[in-house]
Amino acid sequence: MSKPSIPKGTRDFLPAEVAKRKYIFSTIEEVFQLYGYQPIETPVMENLSTLTGKYGDEGDQLLFKVLNNGDYLKKADQSALEARDSKKLVSSISKRGLRYDLTVPFARFVVMHQNDISFPFKRYAIQPVWRADRPQKGRYQEFYQCDVDVVGSTSLMYEAELVKIYDEVFRRLQIPVQIKVNNRKVLSGIAEVAGIADKFAAMAVAIDKLDKIGQDGVRNEMTGSNISDDSIDKILSLLEMNSLDALAAQLSDSEIGMQGIAELRDFHQYLDPVGHHNEVIFEPTLARGLSYYTGCIFEVSAVGVEMGSIGGGGRYDDLTSMFGLKDVSGVGVSFGAERIYDVMLELGLFEQADIKETKAIFLTFDPESHLYAFQAAAQLRVVGISVEVYPEPAKMKKQMKYADSRGFEYVLIVGDNEREQSQVMVKHLKTGEQTPVALNDLAAHLQS
Repeated sequence: MSKPSIPKGTRDFLPAEVAKRKYIFSTIEEVFQLYGYQPIETPVMENLSTLTGKYGDEGDQLLFKVLNNGDYLKKADQSALEARDSKKLVSSISKRGLRYDLTVPFARFVVMHQNDISFPFKRYAIQPVWRADRPQKGRYQEFYQCDVDVVGSTSLMYEAELVKIYDEVFRRLQIPVQIKVNNRKVLSGIAEVAGIADKFAAMAVAIDKLDKIGQDGVRNEMTGSNISDDSIDKILSLLEMNSLDALAAQLSDSEIGMQGIAELRDFHQYLDPVGHHNEVIFEPTLARGLSYYTGCIFEVSAVGVEMGSIGGGGRYDDLTSMFGLKDVSGVGVSFGAERIYDVMLELGLFEQADIKETKAIFLTFDPESHLYAFQAAAQLRVVGISVEVYPEPAKMKKQMKYADSRGFEYVLIVGDNEREQSQVMVKHLKTGEQTPVALNDLAAHLQS
């Protein structure tokens, strides 16, 4: 018999870990709701036709495909099968795939439900996504995204609002972050003045890898895309300019580049007067690999922790048009819940978090006391106190060992004396202090 295992790039979570994750999700959700965003949910699976062609060539290769039901080989493309052409074969044996992110399904949702929602439509979703990526630190094949988007408006107010959402969430989670901002139109302007407007996509994909492969690696990638050395030199010199004014002077001959500069200035007009707790910086090397971004783009990294980005997003003007609905611009950002969890573990932030756990457990000496404890526990739950009852009146040492391993704050001990006096002996596990408390006063005592 083989040992039980789980697929690579996935994780199990024990109860204490789930509690910590729920703390992250609830903190994020509270901030989403504070800004007036509404929850939606979409299916785990989407039609492959919905997913393909939205994430660039690399993204398409990372989609998890779901085999058709039944005898899927019966209707397979025989020529592709014989030629072992897996790329051509897929379309005949798989019509569905696991969602890669929450943004493309959201665009599909908007088109299908355009008559049921009001524009601008502000939504959030907290659901798992799947990517056939190589697992490594902070990178998983199954992970949760926490997305917040608004569609139906081109106002740069929303870009500022989303950065404020990032700022507030990470303030509440006590994670110091750097929020990087750029604009895809600025990158288009850089490509234009470097004379490679027709190779913008290849340039953007290469720049997106800068933090992973370094400047030499980016140079090699662009050379491989037939971008000349002179153009590469121009691009890399422009990417070193970290002020809007300096870059604007270099992009003055590019209409689209100057449009990107103007959008970033407009964004700052909204954001700067209201302030922010975390650092917000202009980062011209920020590219975001996904091909659907058209305007402002964002990426968040934790300060002082070796981890990839823990959030990202941007403006997308054309996404719903892929599903037949034109002129509906959108902008959104995502929180990488798995990496946020890992960062909080590394920084020891869960110890300070208000994570709700079961408060107390009843331990009993005899069957009569066990029945008494069960009834008392029912009364405590009515007033919202989380409590358990050990399943049998076993040896006290065994019961206490269980209570210690679970990390309860209190044990509530019941024996003959406590029953006769309608009391419970309350023991605080950290201090060892014991106090007899009347049953009628027990709820108030535990709440205090």
